[in-house]
Amino acid sequence: MKNDASMQIVDAQIHLWSSGLPSNLSHRQVTSFSSEEAIKMMDESGVDAAVIHLVHWDPNCHQVALDAVKKYPRRFAMLGELPLTDPAAKDLIANLTDQPNMLGLRYVLLNDPERKWMREGKIDWLWPAAEAAGVPVTVLATDSIDLIHVIAERHPGLRLTIDHLGGRGGLTTLKDHAAMVHIPDLLALAKYPNIAVKVTGAPGYSSEAYPFPIMQTYVHKIYDAFGPERTFWGTDITKMPCSWRDCITMFTEELPWLNEDDKRLIMGDAVCKWWGWKRDY
Repeated sequence: MKNDASMQIVDAQIHLWSSGLPSNLSHRQVTSFSSEEAIKMMDESGVDAAVIHLVHWDPNCHQVALDAVKKYPRRFAMLGELPLTDPAAKDLIANLTDQPNMLGLRYVLLNDPERKWMREGKIDWLWPAAEAAGVPVTVLATDSIDLIHVIAERHPGLRLTIDHLGGRGGLTTLKDHAAMVHIPDLLALAKYPNIAVKVTGAPGYSSEAYPFPIMQTYVHKIYDAFGPERTFWGTDITKMPCSWRDCITMFTEELPWLNEDDKRLIMGDAVCKWWGWKRDY
């Protein structure tokens, strides 16, 4: 399915894996989701490209992502992960993005011990190292928005991205307004020009049918605060309650307050610029 040729559709978050059932039960409970399966669905839905995020239930997920990026360099890029408590990790950041289509780092900091490490300053080495290397960092860290203020202010050259509308993604059973109580805190981060937000997986927070009107209101708030240059569409498709195409048209057809330039940015151009993915499309 083709989209407007002037608009690239880039999903800011998907997962691939080769073994094991997802520990996050909101994901499709299958033992693998391959790059070939993803591309078939992408072609059917009009998705040009996607950024792979690692999973923790498959110990081989890093290699799965590397293989996908190597085999389909125009379709996939990835965010990596370095051990947060390994002193040697700091020395690896400088050359991280020398790898083809390796765009940055991504961490889930929702649960202990990672959440505790963040609050105790045990991972404070990460922020200046990534800033110095020009490596973007993406975080899922709903309980630590207060700390993200401090990080953004101390490291203005660090490009930070907040996952899943600032919420917990599939790691919550809350829906609609109950899942979005953090939004005022998230919007307060908009004053920092080095922070962007992925509005990934919005349908997953909804108890409503397409086009998910309650979630549209929260996307609108984020858009108003961060602007189209710092608001990134995406799905986390393996835990969506709807099709990939519905995730696209929720934005391209159901949000009348987005003009065509806004759509081009939000649907792909902005995230590619923020993460430095120079796609030839």
